[in-house]
Amino acid sequence: MQIKDSAVVVTGGASGLGAAVARAFAGKGAAVVLFDRDAARGQALATEIGATFVEVDVTSEASVQAGVLAARAAMGRISVLVNCAGIATGARTLGRDGPHDLALFQRTIDINLVGSFNCMRLVAAEMAGNAAVEGERGVVINTASIAAFDGQKGQTAYAASKAAIAGMTLPAARDLAGVGVRVCAIAPGVFLTPMLEGLGADLQDGLAADVTFPKRLGRPEEFAALAGFIVECNYLNGEVIRLDGALRMR
Repeated sequence: MQIKDSAVVVTGGASGLGAAVARAFAGKGAAVVLFDRDAARGQALATEIGATFVEVDVTSEASVQAGVLAARAAMGRISVLVNCAGIATGARTLGRDGPHDLALFQRTIDINLVGSFNCMRLVAAEMAGNAAVEGERGVVINTASIAAFDGQKGQTAYAASKAAIAGMTLPAARDLAGVGVRVCAIAPGVFLTPMLEGLGADLQDGLAADVTFPKRLGRPEEFAALAGFIVECNYLNGEVIRLDGALRMR
């Protein structure tokens, strides 16, 4: 599948990795619809890049269903889904104030994992009606994390959510093979997203020091470039790809 003339939905598309994907794909001639809860930033970006914004809560079946209908109305079809919506939380299983807050754990799982699955299943149902090109009707890219494999202290909830995304990649690819939809995941390392930009240069430099090479934080456009490669490499399926400069978290 070629990015040019594809019809792309990006969740979490108002900022960070999702915004980089939206910009990159729109710049290559794709029609793009952004799903996000941040209406102000989402609409501003959509206007900037010539995309469509839909306010969507990825954890809600009704909200995603409405988003899918809006995306179909805007683009005529959906051929690519890039799931970037998610949150990063930090809390130890047993901390100074007691056990990990259960509501925080459940919220992390609900947004990161259930939200990704919710969008994947509903968009895949839409993709199944596309005309096939060499048997292919769609591509789904989910966002895992290197925390799925070597999560640090305080990342129990986040690592669990991302490990589950990594774990569902192959079975989802097998499930959707019959309708011609490929499924892959990207497991990014430490990227310079708005969350990290607010932490200050000293902390950013400390995080970058652990990266093997190149010794810097990842750039969102590099994540977007890998997403683009996955879309256009038709034989790539069922794979979780680390994008981390060979970083292995301590």
